[in-house]
Amino acid sequence: MSINQRVKQVRQSLNLSQAKFAKALSISNGYIAGIELEHNHVNDRLVKLICFTFHVRESWLKTGEGNMFEEKQDQLIEMASAAFKELKPEYQDYILKQIDQLLDIQNREKGE
Repeated sequence: MSINQRVKQVRQSLNLSQAKFAKALSISNGYIAGIELEHNHVNDRLVKLICFTFHVRESWLKTGEGNMFEEKQDQLIEMASAAFKELKPEYQDYILKQIDQLLDIQNREKGE
C-alpha cells in the first residue's frame, strides 16, 4: 500500500469526505483527490500536518507499520512532559515526590 492509499485510509477511517478532510488540513479538495488517485505527491509537510491534525502516527503513514493512530496514553505522556518542563526545579521535585506517593498507594491497593 502506498502512502497515498494510507492518506485515503486515514480519511475513510475518520468518516470524513474529501472536502472536510481537505478543509481540516487547509488544502484544496482537488489536491486530496489527486493524492487519492496517486496523481499528487505526499510531501513531508503534508505528512506532518496529517499526523498533527488527526493524531496519526508518522511511522504508520510513511511505512504502514504499526497502529494508524497515536495511543491516548502517548498523548497524555506528551502533555504531562510538556507541563513538567515548564515548572521550576523545586516544583518538579515536588511532583516527583507526589508520583512516588501515588505509586505506593497504588501498590498497596494491588496487595489488598
